[in-house]
Parts: sequence; C-alpha cells; structure tokens
Amino acid sequence: MEQILRPIYQERASHPDTLGIILINRKEDALNLTNAFDSVLLIIVKDQECSIFTKHYMYGDKKMVMHILTEKRLKKWLFVGSHKRLVDWLFFGKIIFDRNEFLYKLRSELQEFPFFGRKIKTGIQFSKLIRRYLEGKEFFESGNYLDSYSHVVESLHHLGRLSIIDNGLYPEVTVWSQVKKIEPAIYKLYEELVMSDESLEKRLELLFLAIEFLINSRTQDAAQHILEIMLTQPSWTIQQLHEQEELSLYSTELEVFVEYLVEKEYILVEPTLAKSESVFHRNYVVDRQFVESKYNLGKI
Repeated sequence: MEQILRPIYQERASHPDTLGIILINRKEDALNLTNAFDSVLLIIVKDQECSIFTKHYMYGDKKMVMHILTEKRLKKWLFVGSHKRLVDWLFFGKIIFDRNEFLYKLRSELQEFPFFGRKIKTGIQFSKLIRRYLEGKEFFESGNYLDSYSHVVESLHHLGRLSIIDNGLYPEVTVWSQVKKIEPAIYKLYEELVMSDESLEKRLELLFLAIEFLINSRTQDAAQHILEIMLTQPSWTIQQLHEQEELSLYSTELEVFVEYLVEKEYILVEPTLAKSESVFHRNYVVDRQFVESKYNLGKI
C-alpha cells in the first residue's frame, strides 16, 4: 500500500506546512483500526483553510482514506478524546515523513503524558461527567428510567476514562478492559448496572448515590485546570471564558461545569449593573481564600 500511495504522500511532504505523515494499514486482528478501509494516510499540517480535509481513494479492490488535519485540531482531539482511533494511529502507524522530528516528539510526549496534559483532560472528562450525571438524574426523577439508564452508562464511561487518566495513561478504545485492571471499583459499578437482578429503578437509585460520591471526591483535582486559568485575571464573563483558548475545549460542558463550581463555592458570582437598573450581569471570580484552603499554594 505504501508504494501505491507514494505519489500522494510525496506531493504532500513537499509542502512546507506539512509536519508529518503516518500510514496505518489494516490488520486482520484489528479490522476496525482503519475504520473499514485498507489503509489510512494521516497527514498533519501547520495550518490550512479547513481544520480537517478528507479524500477517499481506490486501487483495484483496495480502498484508502486520506485525512489532512491541522496541528490545532490534532491537539484538540487529543485533549478532548473525541477521536478514539487517533492515539492508536499515532502510536502504531508507520511514520513515512517527519519534519524536524514533529511526530517523534509527539509520540514521546504521549508516552510520558505530561502533568499539564492530564490536568486539562481530567477537567474536560469531569465536565462531561457532570452533564451526564445531572441529565440522567433529571430523567430518573421524572420516571424516564431508560433515558436515565443511558446517561448513567455514559457517566460511568467518563468515570472510567478519568481513572485511566489519573493513572497517567491514555484511554484506549477498549476502555472497560483498562478500567477493570486500574479501577476495579468503577468496573464493579458498571457490572451492577448491567447485570444486577434488582429492578432498573433500584439499580439507578444506587448508582446515582455512588456516582455522586465519586464526583465529590474528584472535584478538587478536576477543577484545578479551570481555576488556574481563572486566577490569571480578577473577573470573567461567561463569554470571556468561552473565548479563552484552553477553556474553549470544554465546549458546551463549560457552563455546566462553571455552575457546578459555583454551587461548590470554588467560584463566586459577582453581579455587575447592566443597562437596566434591575438587571445585573453575572461575572465569575475564583474564591481565592476558599481555593487556597483546598490546594497547596505552589499549585495555584
């Protein structure tokens, strides 16, 4: 396949913006690795008009896909964890072009999994967990148990990913096989949800109690990333938080996370007068005294 694709990737390698090219071939024991294609050509560029550009090719009975993505999109996917095959591609694909050792250094960073990377990934996964938990509980309280069940499954999935990240690893596609080894207590909750003989209502009730306890125990670590950023200026509007480069990775979960941290008193609401005398803008400030009591001063 490499020979067949050579003219395509050689042309891309000649572009000064191209940082690296990886070839991933389908394996008999991992057919889904390439998303049903015989080969994937992953090309990372410094910048381009659209953040991801895809083309499909065929050669005889073989089919190939080429993805060209920007460095910014690559890092977003790595932080957010929204592309489940990406880490496998980066680790196990064949490097066929590497400008200034970009891919070599990236692989080294992924293997070392730097502390900052863990903090932001923890914050993002935790914010997703909060949303799923709150929505699931709302469905439960209104008697929509099947909808609640699907949200509890997702909540446990995010808890599992958090436990993997806490152990300095990247969540793989087979998350539960990792969780079973690393965090058997969370794996046990998953088993109880899907295999217990209790009624669905009773299972959900017990799971919500367990998840709430786990959320409370993880809040301090999960909030560290957003609090560190918010301490860089005295006050924030919600729009400023959305526009901050790193916090924008939290996407639609950001506002739910902020409200949760307001409820837990990590963040305070600072009312400022709007044009109408009876309406106030809602600004957000970190309760520095409260946070300093939670963290060592050297961390924040």
